[in-house]
Amino acid sequence: MFPNHAAFALFLSASLVLLAIPGPAVCYVVGRSVGLGRGAGVVSALGIFVGTCIHAAAAALGLSALLVSSALAFGLVKYLGAAYLVYLGVERLRRGGALNVSTSAPRAALSRVFGQGIIVNVLNPKTALFFFAFLPQFTVPARGSVALQILSLGLLFACMGVVSDSLWGFFAGSVANRLRTDLRWSRSERYLSGGILISLGLAAAAGHSPQK
Repeated sequence: MFPNHAAFALFLSASLVLLAIPGPAVCYVVGRSVGLGRGAGVVSALGIFVGTCIHAAAAALGLSALLVSSALAFGLVKYLGAAYLVYLGVERLRRGGALNVSTSAPRAALSRVFGQGIIVNVLNPKTALFFFAFLPQFTVPARGSVALQILSLGLLFACMGVVSDSLWGFFAGSVANRLRTDLRWSRSERYLSGGILISLGLAAAAGHSPQK
């Protein structure tokens, strides 16, 4: 169930503008693509998509409001998510090219990347804050259940996001594949991808709570 045509058109316009600006999800997907190949980048985008759907459902149920209103809950989830990103970055620096995900990679490796994408997004309280602040603006109570409208808009935004993130992942992975024959790139790409993940974690940890 969607709001009226005017609100829906405004939602689509705002979503396209937001998706055109690279954010933490894009940086995460690009980091995975650079380090592990474009297949891993696309799979991580699918993981981000599932995490976004979970946040959309939580927003519809009102759980986002609870998270945003509780400084303790927000801080706990924020630091757990930040620590997980730093952990992934450190593991990338330590293992180097040990996990080489490509189009012929084992399903187990891709499943691991997919699961990590879900965890990273679920443990990102700023996604919950985004849905709590963004989606209600485009709902029209006269059109029916506000919760159902929020869920519908959230799932649509998630679908738009997975397309955008997958394109970023495919592009970054393709560029990285072309550079893999460069010895200097082969030695430095794990530091780049690991550094991106660690930087994201530190940036997330340094972010303010919604009450500050």
